[in-house]
Amino acid sequence: MIPSLALRLDAAAAATEARLAVALADPALPGEGERPPRLLAAMRHGALGGGKRLRPFLVIEAAALFGLPVEAAVTAATAVECVHCYSLIHDDLPAMDDDDLRRGRPTVHKAFDEATAILAGDGLLTLAFDLLAGADAHPDPAVRLVLVRELARRAGVGGMVGGQMLDLAAEGRFAEGRPLDLSVAEIRGLQAMKTGALLLFSAEAGAILGGAGAAERAALSAYGRALGAAFQIADDILDVEGSADTVGKKVGKDQAAGKGTLVSRLGLPAARAALAQLVAEAEAALTPFGSRGDILRAAAHFVAARKS
Repeated sequence: MIPSLALRLDAAAAATEARLAVALADPALPGEGERPPRLLAAMRHGALGGGKRLRPFLVIEAAALFGLPVEAAVTAATAVECVHCYSLIHDDLPAMDDDDLRRGRPTVHKAFDEATAILAGDGLLTLAFDLLAGADAHPDPAVRLVLVRELARRAGVGGMVGGQMLDLAAEGRFAEGRPLDLSVAEIRGLQAMKTGALLLFSAEAGAILGGAGAAERAALSAYGRALGAAFQIADDILDVEGSADTVGKKVGKDQAAGKGTLVSRLGLPAARAALAQLVAEAEAALTPFGSRGDILRAAAHFVAARKS
């Protein structure tokens, strides 16, 4: 990883962590009742103190292309991270992926219990929209409305949640235990929803915050779409080649569950070639921004080469 990218990732992570800590503080907000301590503790366990914060980084760096400082983008970035963390808490539940380890520590349902984990995920999801609706997300209510709507669509039934449902179906959950034989196109479509949609929104959110024109927003959308697909292929490769100690969660689960991935469908060499092509597409999408897009270009290579 190039030093400047590492510094920018760390800075985005620190800013997001600080904003999350404020959002998950003990005192109730206006209009709230009490904040149950056990629920808050579970939400903090699932959201604070870990992770690359890639999605907030993308929001912040995409917004920086239009001259916005970190403090002008961090609330929206934190909202995206709340959605991401909620999805991880729920994905780890026994009824879903059934994981005991996340980011090198016990998953929320292991550290607490299943009911608390479900509510912690629910709390983080709703907190995301509370954050986006506030004036500190953006001074213009019309911009905040666009952010709320776009995040809901990328995270909801036609995005991340719908992609998770398709993934469960592909495992054979609803076909008497028989995994589905998905085509490459079907796998790409599923992954674009399950993983790619939130990464796509993260790049788009920076453009929305920055008041980007149609061409600039389209460029960042193309970047986010390619990056999301690359992230998932890299994740699938890690599931085959990585170790639990390095990755921070159990590996080898995709094959055991019969998941359809591009690695299982195409083999490792072809999957790596597809990954390289997606990185090239992400880089090319940033052409309109010239050298200002160098950090986001480096991020595409980081996503492809990551080991955790």
